[in-house]
Amino acid sequence: MPFANFKVPEKTLTPKQKEEIVTRTTELYVEIYGERARNTTMVLVEEVADGGWGISGNVLTLAMLGEATPTDTSDA
Repeated sequence: MPFANFKVPEKTLTPKQKEEIVTRTTELYVEIYGERARNTTMVLVEEVADGGWGISGNVLTLAMLGEATPTDTSDA
């Protein structure tokens, strides 16, 4: 079973963007493995709490990076 795990800072993607990640990743696996991969491909988009991630040994926050958050982060 193909599996992809995306870890992103929380509240930086809208539900529509998450859906696009799932859809496009599934299509990529289908291109690579063939149609047989469609029904077994699992894509997980995990939101990591602000300050719960870092690069080069440094904890990063959205404020440090000047990142804007999407206005619509509801799961509706």
